[in-house]
This record gives sequence, C-alpha cells and structure tokens, in this order.
Amino acid sequence: MNTPVRNPVRQVWAALRALLALTLVCGVLYPLAVTGAAQAFMPGRANGSEITSDGKVVGSALIGQHYVLPGGGPDPKWFQPRPSAGLGTNSRNTQYSLLVSGASNLAGDNPELIDRVTAAKEAVVRDNSVPGHPVDPATVPPDAVTSSGSGLDPDISPAYAHLQVRRVAARNHLTAGQVTELVERHTEGRGLGFIGEPRVNVLRLNIALRQLVTGVR
Repeated sequence: MNTPVRNPVRQVWAALRALLALTLVCGVLYPLAVTGAAQAFMPGRANGSEITSDGKVVGSALIGQHYVLPGGGPDPKWFQPRPSAGLGTNSRNTQYSLLVSGASNLAGDNPELIDRVTAAKEAVVRDNSVPGHPVDPATVPPDAVTSSGSGLDPDISPAYAHLQVRRVAARNHLTAGQVTELVERHTEGRGLGFIGEPRVNVLRLNIALRQLVTGVR
C-alpha cells in the first residue's frame, strides 16, 4: 500500500527552519558563549598567550622564535632556541611567508638525521665556546641538537640555557654570574610538581636580557 507523499513545500520549509535554528545555535550563540567565557576566565590564553615588551606584542609564549643576524646565522648576543624546521617558511607557497609546524619523522638511525645532529652539535660547541671556557661536547644536551615534535617549541632545557651563558655574557659585556642568575630566575619547574620537565622560555629570557643590558624595565 502506497503512503501519501508529503507536500514538498512543507518539507523544504521544515528543512530551512532546522537549518536556520542550527545556524543560530551552533554558528552564533555557541561561539559567542565560548568566546565570552574564554575572555572572562582566561583572556591571556584565549588571545594566544601573547608576550609584550615596551607596550608591544613581541610574540607568543607558545611559539618559538629564531634570533638571527641581518645577513643570516644565529645572533650570538641572544639565547637561541632548539633547532626547528618548524620555524622556517613554506617553500611551496611563494606569496606568503607561512609558519610551518611538523617533525622530520626521520628514524633514529637515518643517516640524514645523524648528519644533522652531528653538525648541530659541532655548531653548538663552536658558537658557545669562549676563551678559557671551551664547551665539552659531552655536556651538550639533546634539545640543543634536536627539534621538538611540533617544530615550534618555545622552551629549552635549563642545561641548554646554562650552556649559552658565557657566550651571551661575553657578547653583552655582562658577567657570567649576572646571566646565570637571569636563567635561574626564568627557569620554570614541572607542572604541578611532577608533570613534564623544567624549562626556560627563550622569548621571556631574551626580553629580560635586553632589559638587563639596556637598564630599561
């Protein structure tokens, strides 16, 4: 037995009403509620964990930055982050300079990765050795020669920060003690006392370094 076919106009109108209602709830009211709650309870995180200096936004606490000389190469005056292809640009897009996130996915015994780590270790030893205080290759921590999974890690280990102390002090005409104290002051412990590892945010550390050098707070 055939069932009567509903009026197509009524079906279309019911579908439109459902579409409008869902659009209002899911596309307007829900985003506004979530945005309002985020701005009310955690505005810093909601706005991208921005870090300001001299009244200007200079970066995010969640994304690493390179500190390079105008002609290229690391600027020896600043603390450097861990290696990261994620801080490069997207070579497939020639119109915009994009921030690329991702790991190399190379196996631990991959010759390319071994060569990359070896070269990075040699550079760390060379760049951070100062007269009378050469860097012992055995003391170079893993994060000084490897990138993170995201490629955008803003933090380095306290060991890597301390390894850079004498080079940064010499380049900025400071004492090693002054810079060491700066590193220790910006070393964050494990979350809740047991989650993760101690870390140093490179951007915050370099802002404090600039303030120390210029005397501007």
